Amino acid sequence: MTVIVPTSLGAYLKDRRTRLDPAAFGFSGKRRRTPGLRREEVAQRANISPTWYTWLEQGRGGAPSTDVLDRIARGLLLTEPEREHLFMLARGHAPEVRYRVPDGITPRLQRILDALQDSPAIVKTPLWDVVAWNRAAAAVLTDYSRLPPDQRNILRIVFCTPRVREMQMNWPSLARSVVAAFRADAIRAGASSEVDELVKELSARSPEFAALWQDNDVQSHGEGTKCLLHPDVGLIELEYSGFAVDGRPDLGLIIYNPATHADLHRIRTLIANSQADFLP
Repeated sequence: MTVIVPTSLGAYLKDRRTRLDPAAFGFSGKRRRTPGLRREEVAQRANISPTWYTWLEQGRGGAPSTDVLDRIARGLLLTEPEREHLFMLARGHAPEVRYRVPDGITPRLQRILDALQDSPAIVKTPLWDVVAWNRAAAAVLTDYSRLPPDQRNILRIVFCTPRVREMQMNWPSLARSVVAAFRADAIRAGASSEVDELVKELSARSPEFAALWQDNDVQSHGEGTKCLLHPDVGLIELEYSGFAVDGRPDLGLIIYNPATHADLHRIRTLIANSQADFLP
């Protein structure tokens, strides 16, 4: 029996197809009655049968496989949110998470960070590499600009920087929570090979990390408090909240707010003095 694919899928495919410029893909723009790519051209780009693609747009045939959907998404140059929508229409659920190396953040997101003048804020990847920060984060947490890009990793800083122990009010608790939250983030992102490589490196460099990783604890990094014993201004208590970056499942935003007016004054002092210390 022929299974009918929801017509909304066909309408979505047709809409995306008609938005593409044939010349941008090396196809002739002559003798076209409608805008965009032809069905056979999308099929060619996706390396699938033109007949099968035509059936999809017509709501015929069975539900396409994840491999076919991925090829169509690439052929139509779909963004990640568009690809997710394609899967929802075709299969009723989001695609499996696939990890990709982040390519930085938008200028708009950086402006949001910069607008948080008294609140340290960072943007991190599922592997906890810091890819963006504001001036307050550089002054209070870590001046990431002084580190090579491959060393701007929160776990490397926590477990491989001796000064961190002196700056944390409760380093064992911090270390355990960092590992547990990292495990949840990394696995959710589908970054298995990248995780294995980082875990192998950190386990060799830090017996404490190796022991914590073996505990298999998992927790969220949504909200909490962080206490730093800064050598220049003393104790700073911060309240942090984690946020997802819409349209960028590979990125997470963490904002640290001063818990009291006294903490706010200490943060402003550090920013004014431009003294950034290497803290996680």
